Amino acid sequence: MYLLICPCFRCFIYYHNHLSLLFNCSLKDDDSGDHDQDQGSPKNCEKEKNEDEDKEQNNAKKKVEQFWRFYSHMIRPGDLTGHSDFHLFKEGIKPMWEDDANKMGGKWIIRLRKGLASRCWENLILAMLGEQFMVGEEICGAVVSVRFQEDIISIWNKTASDQATSGRIRDTLRRVLNLPPNTIMEYKTHTDSIKYVCLPL
Repeated sequence: MYLLICPCFRCFIYYHNHLSLLFNCSLKDDDSGDHDQDQGSPKNCEKEKNEDEDKEQNNAKKKVEQFWRFYSHMIRPGDLTGHSDFHLFKEGIKPMWEDDANKMGGKWIIRLRKGLASRCWENLILAMLGEQFMVGEEICGAVVSVRFQEDIISIWNKTASDQATSGRIRDTLRRVLNLPPNTIMEYKTHTDSIKYVCLPL
């Protein structure tokens, strides 16, 4: 489950409460009780495997659809002015470098020219909810930062030292955002971010 935190505190409370309910209910598999008695045969095992895969795909689709019902009423990042941030993180993970799930990880950073943030942000969060990154539990969350001259999108993962997983996240990110080949993507570990903030003046 992901929780969306928007710049407005009231919206955070509203969406936090409803998203918590949203992803905890109505997603149980339908079990009609109509199962074949002979479950040990290879044919039935293959059938059950296919049914399980179909259920997983349907559940992922339901998550995206239910999330979209709420997200569609929120202001888009591109419509914000000044200095604002949206955070979308898994339940139980705080959007902080020091969080246990984040402290050994890092983030991919993409700087966007003004006017692209809303489309890229929507593509990213739908890819996360639809589990398109295919890296298990490695994704912690994502942030879009609205600034005066540019907008910044970042996706956070748990393990900075896992270069293969980080590379897969980068490639998927480039694909889902439909980025040009020459787009600069920077990876920064959270330990480096902490060191930078803690440098003496």
